[in-house]
Amino acid sequence: MSFSFAAVLRTHRMGTIALSVVVIALGSIGSPAHAADAASGSPEKPFLAENDQAMTRMMDGMPIKPSGDVDRDFTAMMIPHHQGAIDMAQAELRYGHNEQLRRIAQEIIVEQQQEITAMRLALGQPLPPSAPAPDQGQAPGHTTASQPASSKNMSMPMRMDQEMK
Repeated sequence: MSFSFAAVLRTHRMGTIALSVVVIALGSIGSPAHAADAASGSPEKPFLAENDQAMTRMMDGMPIKPSGDVDRDFTAMMIPHHQGAIDMAQAELRYGHNEQLRRIAQEIIVEQQQEITAMRLALGQPLPPSAPAPDQGQAPGHTTASQPASSKNMSMPMRMDQEMK
């Protein structure tokens, strides 16, 4: 299976637009209002904490030491960027209530995973092992009658960027 750079870039642009919609709709992360909400113990606190962790992992993963190979350097920066979008979209699925934004978050997850896969395949890099999708219906630690108590301790699947380090 081969992927053209133009096709990957086109898909990335669509994912970036969708992510921008989510960010605008959810408010500005890192703003004084965000910090006040996180400190106040609001119901949004777990979402804000997960989003902050996702942003930190993404930003920590993007700086690279140039290798002399533009393609490898590009993917080394873009994979953590895409994984950050996936992590933030998963937080929206866990805590968000707006069905339109939840659908956008699902699309972001699928599209960004596909792009990570395409970049790795283009460079002949190994793919991480398959893992089941996380339960997106409830926040961690919450169970419902349709969700067995044993599922609340399920670990998250391997992140797409773990094999790159």
